[in-house]
Amino acid sequence: MSEQLSVANKEKLVSDLKVVVADAEEILRATAGAAGDKVGELRERITIRLRDAKERLQDAEAALLDKTKAAARATDDFVHEQPWKAVGVAAALGLALGVLIGRR
Repeated sequence: MSEQLSVANKEKLVSDLKVVVADAEEILRATAGAAGDKVGELRERITIRLRDAKERLQDAEAALLDKTKAAARATDDFVHEQPWKAVGVAAALGLALGVLIGRR
């Protein structure tokens, strides 16, 4: 269960980082005409860091996708190997959710 929460948190992190990278790229485009040595150096550093961040983001996204696929395969294997246990787990989760929803 904590692995699923971890995957959800990683998905949210990847999504948030994509937004940050897109915003930073937009800022770079908007300041393209700005003059000055410091601005040029800053733009160059930001460009390099953005490129590195994009690469790490792609790696993280690929790793997350691999883990998600592995979890789906493991779940599928479990359900096929022990269908009655899977039905029992699903029934217990359904009952727990029903109780929680019924409390509201």
